[in-house]
Amino acid sequence: MVRGKTQMKRIENAASRQVTFSKRRSGLLKKAFELSVLCDAEVALIIFSPRGKLFEFSSSSINKIIERYQSKSKGPGISKRVVPENEQNHSKEETVDMAKKIELLEASKRKLLGECLDSCSTEELQQIENELEQSLSNIRTQKNHLFKGHIQRLKEQERILLEENGKLREKCGLPPLLAPAKQQSLPVVEISEVETELFIGPPERRTVRYLSEK
Repeated sequence: MVRGKTQMKRIENAASRQVTFSKRRSGLLKKAFELSVLCDAEVALIIFSPRGKLFEFSSSSINKIIERYQSKSKGPGISKRVVPENEQNHSKEETVDMAKKIELLEASKRKLLGECLDSCSTEELQQIENELEQSLSNIRTQKNHLFKGHIQRLKEQERILLEENGKLREKCGLPPLLAPAKQQSLPVVEISEVETELFIGPPERRTVRYLSEK
């Protein structure tokens, strides 16, 4: 009688599933024993039944076989991931490109600091000068913006203090402070400051006229 081909899927009938498990477990244990005897191999077999029962076979101490397996699995030849060659080449190209970009940035930084200018042409020097002037202009703009904001905050604090002073004088029965007179002709104070624009030669001095209040 020819046996039909077994379908590789879970057996739904519980009794048939248990019978099949017992038969195939016994056959697997037998094959493991035969392999260890015929081929002088170290074999360890561990089986857990659907209910969690343990079945095992080992040609020697199963603990020693497990320790040997763990030591081999941690070796560089097994645990190390093999990187495809195309990925390695791509990583090398990215490294080279990044190194070139860093080198260019370092060279640009040195030129902006006034170093390594011997190899620069007239056009390159003019470009560096323009970049520095633009940077200086941006710095001045930001500085003026901060100064204006600071002045506005001081004026607001002055207004609040004057209001609080007026309330306190009112509570104490004191007359209010006289409003400050409008500014009329303020003396002119001349202050010298160093020219900060970029040019060749010693710094010139210029006179700026400011209005100061006594």
